[in-house]
Amino acid sequence: MDRPELHLHILLDKLAESLISFAIYRLPWTDEPILVLQKEGEVEKSDNLHGVNGKKGFLFAPFQPNATHPVILIRPDIYAIGWNNIMQYLSDIYSDLSQIPASEPTGSSEEKELLSESTLRETYDKVFSDFITPLQKGTFDKLVLSRNATYPLREDFYIIDAFVTACNNYPRMMISLTHTPVSGTWIGSTPEIILSGQKPTWQTVALAGTMQLVDEQIPSEWSEKDQKEQLFVSDYIYNVLKSFKSKIEQNGPYTARAGNLVHLKTDFRFSLKKSKRLGDLLNALHPTPAVCGLPKDEAYRFILSHEGYDRSYYSGIIGWIDPEDITNLYVNLRCMHIDGKQTTLYAGGGILPSSTADSEWEETLFKMNVMKKCLGPDETFL
Repeated sequence: MDRPELHLHILLDKLAESLISFAIYRLPWTDEPILVLQKEGEVEKSDNLHGVNGKKGFLFAPFQPNATHPVILIRPDIYAIGWNNIMQYLSDIYSDLSQIPASEPTGSSEEKELLSESTLRETYDKVFSDFITPLQKGTFDKLVLSRNATYPLREDFYIIDAFVTACNNYPRMMISLTHTPVSGTWIGSTPEIILSGQKPTWQTVALAGTMQLVDEQIPSEWSEKDQKEQLFVSDYIYNVLKSFKSKIEQNGPYTARAGNLVHLKTDFRFSLKKSKRLGDLLNALHPTPAVCGLPKDEAYRFILSHEGYDRSYYSGIIGWIDPEDITNLYVNLRCMHIDGKQTTLYAGGGILPSSTADSEWEETLFKMNVMKKCLGPDETFL
C-alpha cells in the first residue's frame, strides 16, 4: 500500500487528538483503505453487544463492556474507499485544521511508568502461577493469560505510517486504525474473524495454537497442547452456532499463516434466519475460548479478578457491521493503544495444564512484536 501525501498524515494525526470519531481499516488481501467517520456528536454506546442488533456502522467492543469501556458504534456519516477519496472527503470537511474540535487525551494525564523487560517478566511469572494452579487441579480446561507493556514513541511518529506499515507487512490480516473520544486511539493487526458474510450465509473461525515461522517454512507438526486448545475453541463455537439453530459446515483444523506466526484454524459456514439478531450472536460468541477460556463464564470471571490489569479494547471485537449487507468483524488481537507520546501493546496466549511460563512468555513477545515492528526502525523485541 502506498503512503498518502503528508497533508493527510497531519490531518489524521489531528483527528486522532479530536472529538471526531473515525476508523480506517483494510481487509485481508486487499490494498484499499476504507474510512468510516462520524461528523459530529457522541458515538452510540451500549453496555453489551445486544445493543447492536439491527444496527449498521463501525463496531468497537471491549473484552469486558462497562461504563469506562462501552461497546461503541461509529455512525457512517462518511464511508470512503481509497486514499484519493478519503483525502477528498476529509479536505472538503476539514479544510481549516484549526477548526477540528480538540479533546483531552483519554486515560491518565500523566505518562505511564516504563517498566523493564525483567520487571514485566517477573510480574508475568507471578500471574502465570495463579493461572496454572487451577488448571492443574482441573478447575478449568483452558485459561487465556494476557499482558500489556508500554513504550515511548519516536518523535517523528505518525499514526498513518504505522497503519500503512502494518498493511504492507501483514497482507493476510485485517489492519485497523480506530479513534473515538471514548476509547482513544488504537492500531491493530488481526487474523481472527468472529463474524463475516451477509445474510443468510455467515462465516466464523476457531483460531488457536501458535508457532513462529522459521526460514519462511510453515511447520506441520503441532503439539498436543496446541491441538487440545484448538479443539476447545472449535467445540465451543460449534455449540454456540447450534443454539441458534444454524445449519453448519465445518472445515479444519488446518495450519494458517498470520504474519510471522502460524495458527491452527477451523472455518465455519452457517445460516442465520434473523440477520437483525447479529448482536445476540456476537454476545453469545464473545469472548470465545481463544481469548478467554473454558468453562467460559467461570474463566471470564477468573481472568477479570486475577489477570491484574484492564484489557480495555484488546481481545474485543472490531470491524464493520451491517445486518442487511456485508459484515466483516474481527477479534481485536495484535493491537496497541496510542496515548500521547507512548503506546501500550497487548498480547496473550492460551494456558493449559501442560503450559510453561517460559514458552508462554515467548509467545507474548512474538505477538507483541507484530505491532512493535510498525512503530519505526529498530522497534523490535527480537
